[in-house]
Amino acid sequence: MASLHLTKVAVGCGSREELDRRQSERAANGEVTITTRYRPKRHDELIGGSIFWIIKRKLAVRQEILGFVEAEDGRWNIRLKAQLIPVRARPKRPHQGWRYLAGSDAPADLGGGSEGIAALPPEMIEELAKLALI
Repeated sequence: MASLHLTKVAVGCGSREELDRRQSERAANGEVTITTRYRPKRHDELIGGSIFWIIKRKLAVRQEILGFVEAEDGRWNIRLKAQLIPVRARPKRPHQGWRYLAGSDAPADLGGGSEGIAALPPEMIEELAKLALI
């Protein structure tokens, strides 16, 4: 994983399923685009990193950053892989916009696949995390 990431609040999303639904509606060719007013100054370091989404005051899932494209209105589009990857939940206070996250501070991915932790229902994953079992 890259050494620099972003964190961003998933505004209006109460669960990772809700974020997944919202983004799958906007996905095209395996990518999703989100818009920001300003391109991050360290944008070159972020390509290959991830946006870690904050849901219910926790870093919950991430998406790989593919690149940055200037929009016609002067804003910037952040190109992301459409796939949401569950991570070990970690408390994170909400904030406006995005913030940098060092690779050493990024939470680890939950195991993937049909038999991994990520296949469990999100409510169960949240309860296991609260109990410090994952």
